Amino acid sequence: MAEVEYAHATCLYPGNPVPAVDSLDLKIEDGEFMVLVGPSGSGKSTALRMLAGLEPVSSGAIRIGGADVSNKPPKERDIAMVFQSYALYPHMNVAENMGFALKLAGVSKADREAKVVEAARLLDLEKYLDRKPKALSGGQRQRVAMGRAIVRNPSVFLMDEPLSNLDAKLRVETRANIAALQARLGTTTLYVTHDQVEAMTMGHRVAVLKDGLLQQVDSPRTLYDKPDNAFVAGFIGSPAMNLRDADLVPGGARLGDLVVPLSAEVVAAVTRDGLSRVTLGVRPETIDIAEAPTGLLMKVELVEELGADAFVYGSIPGDPDGVRHLVARPRGGILPRIGDSVHLTVAANAAHAFHPDTGLRLG
Repeated sequence: MAEVEYAHATCLYPGNPVPAVDSLDLKIEDGEFMVLVGPSGSGKSTALRMLAGLEPVSSGAIRIGGADVSNKPPKERDIAMVFQSYALYPHMNVAENMGFALKLAGVSKADREAKVVEAARLLDLEKYLDRKPKALSGGQRQRVAMGRAIVRNPSVFLMDEPLSNLDAKLRVETRANIAALQARLGTTTLYVTHDQVEAMTMGHRVAVLKDGLLQQVDSPRTLYDKPDNAFVAGFIGSPAMNLRDADLVPGGARLGDLVVPLSAEVVAAVTRDGLSRVTLGVRPETIDIAEAPTGLLMKVELVEELGADAFVYGSIPGDPDGVRHLVARPRGGILPRIGDSVHLTVAANAAHAFHPDTGLRLG
C-alpha cells in the first residue's frame, strides 16, 4: 500500500511569515500518477521536497501507506527521487550509476546486476550499460536517472521537473515514455512541473498550486472544462483562456461589441450575489473568424501559424491599455494579416464566468 496523504501540511521557513506551502490537503491514491503544477514560487517543489524529507513539515502531517513520515529521515521513507539535474556520477558507467544505491544498501552483486539489467530493458538502455554519462545524450542521461530510481522498487516515485533540461521534441517523447512506464510499473508517482501541457498530458489527476495554496485538484478534463476559479482557468489550457471584466446586460455579458450569452446557472448565481459585472472567460478554441461582417470586432496584432493550428491575437473595443491580447483559433479559411480588422464568433455555451472580486466560478 503506497497511498500518500498531505494532511494540513505546512512548510514555514524561518524569518518568513508567509508559508511556502500552506495547509495542503491532498490525497494520492495507491498507483496514481499525480502532477503538481503551478507558476514559479507556487510551492509545488517545496511540497514534493516535504514528502521526500528534504524540507520541514512545520505543522500538519504527511503519510505514506498510512504511516506518519513527517519526522522520518529521507532514507526511511521508501521513496526514490528523479531530479531536474541528472545527478549522475561521471566516473561511473551507466550500470554502476543505476546500481549504486543498491550497493550502498548491501544488495548482493548478482541481485544488483539482475535489477539493473531489468531496468535497462524497460528503459531501452541495455546497449549503454558500459558507457559513462558524458557519452550519453540528455534524454539517455535522464533515463539512467529514472533507472536508478526504478531498481530500488520504492513505494513512491518523486519527479521534480525531470524534463526541463531537454529540447522540445525530446521532452514530448520522454514524457510519453514516463507515463507509459508508470502505468506499467503501477508505482505511486508525484510529478512536479511548471508546464501545464506536460501536466495535462501525463497526470491521472492534476493539483494546481498558487502562492502555496491548493487551488484545485481534478482530472485534466475537469480542470479544463470546469475550472474552480479564474486563476485555474487562465493557467490551464494553451493558449490560456481569454479573461475579461465584462458588464452584465440583458441577454448576457458584454465582450467588446458582442453580448455573450450566459447559462441559467450563471444568471442565477449573478442574481443571488447582486453582481453587475463578471470576469468572463472564453477559450481561444471556441472563438472563430466570422464569414460575415458581424460579431466581435478585433484588430489583428499578431498571427501565429503552427502548421495544423493557427492563433490570431488582437485587441477589441473597450480593451484598457496593457490588457492581454484576445486570442482566437480560426478553424479554416484564409488567415488575416497584422493590421487587419476581423469579426469573431463565440461558440454557443462556451463562456465561463467568475466572481469579479473572489475569482470563484459562478454557476
